[in-house]
Amino acid sequence: MLFLVAALLLLGVVLGSAAHLPLPVTLAVAGVIGVWLIVFAARERLSHRKG
Repeated sequence: MLFLVAALLLLGVVLGSAAHLPLPVTLAVAGVIGVWLIVFAARERLSHRKG
């Protein structure tokens, strides 16, 4: 849960600074955060299924 909060906080910081960054950099960072959230969700789902 702490990782999810950290990811959302980081997303907020990145979105706040997106106006000052070039579009490709913003999209790359958003993609990394999105992949991180997908991996986190998959790990959580698998851990709940196993036990």
